Amino acid sequence: MINIAITGAGGRMGKALIEAIAATEGLQLSAAVERPGSSLIGVDAGELAGIGRNNIQVSASLGDIADQFDILIDFSTAAATADNAAVCAEHAKKMVIGTTGLNQQQLDQVDQLSKNTAVCMASNYATGVNLCFKLAELAATVLGEDVDIEISETHHRHKVDAPSGTALSLGESVAGALGRNLKEVAVYGREGQIGARDRQTIGFATQRAGDVVGDHSVLFAAEGERVEITHKASSRMAFARGALRAALWLHSQKNGLYSMQDVLNLQLLKN
Repeated sequence: MINIAITGAGGRMGKALIEAIAATEGLQLSAAVERPGSSLIGVDAGELAGIGRNNIQVSASLGDIADQFDILIDFSTAAATADNAAVCAEHAKKMVIGTTGLNQQQLDQVDQLSKNTAVCMASNYATGVNLCFKLAELAATVLGEDVDIEISETHHRHKVDAPSGTALSLGESVAGALGRNLKEVAVYGREGQIGARDRQTIGFATQRAGDVVGDHSVLFAAEGERVEITHKASSRMAFARGALRAALWLHSQKNGLYSMQDVLNLQLLKN
C-alpha cells in the first residue's frame, strides 16, 4: 500500500483527491496539510471531503509529518510548492506537482531538487488533456506554416494565474513542433488598431467566469478550413484520478523530473 499525503486539503482539488484516494486500490491517505493558521487544522480529512471520518487529522506542517507518507500530491500555491519540494527532497519523499504559475526560479528549484527524489510535474493531469498536447503537436507538424494558431481557455472566477498552465503547455507543444520560441511569438492580448495578424504568432485568449472547471481549445485556421482540438473538464475528479495514476507510476521510478507525458507513455509516440 502506498501512503499518500496531500496539501491544500480544504481546497477544491484537495477534497477531490481525498475522495479519489479512498476509491483507488493500492493507495491510502496517510496525511493531509493546510496552510499554517487555517481553521481546518485538526479537522478530520475524511469529514472535510464529505466521505466520512478517516481519522487523518489536517496538519499545519509538512515537515512534521514527513515520516507518514511515501508520495506527496501538491496542488497548492507556487511558493508553497517550492517549499514542499525542498521538504520532500530532504526526506527522500516522492512528489506529484499539479500547481501552476511557478516562476522560473521556482521551476529551477524543483528541477534541482528532483536530483534527490522522483518528481512528476504537469500543468494538467487529465488524461484527455495530455492526449490533446500530443494531438496539437501532431496538427502543428502536419499543418505547418499554412495556418494561424489561437489558443483559448476558460476557468472559474477564483483561478489566479492567466493564461492557465495548460494553455501555456499547449502553446509549448505547438511552438516546439514548429521550431518557434513561445516566449518570442506568444500574443496575450489584442486591442485597438493592431494591423494584420503575423502568422508566426500564437495567440492566447483567457476567460474567467463562474465555476467552469477548465475548457481549452487550440484553433488551426487556414484559408478555407479550420481544425480545432478541444478539451472540456466537467469535474475535478478527472484531474484527481490522473494525479493518482501519476503517483502509482512514480512509486517505482528513480530520482528525476518527469511529466504526465511520461506516465502515459505519450513521449514514445513519434510524429
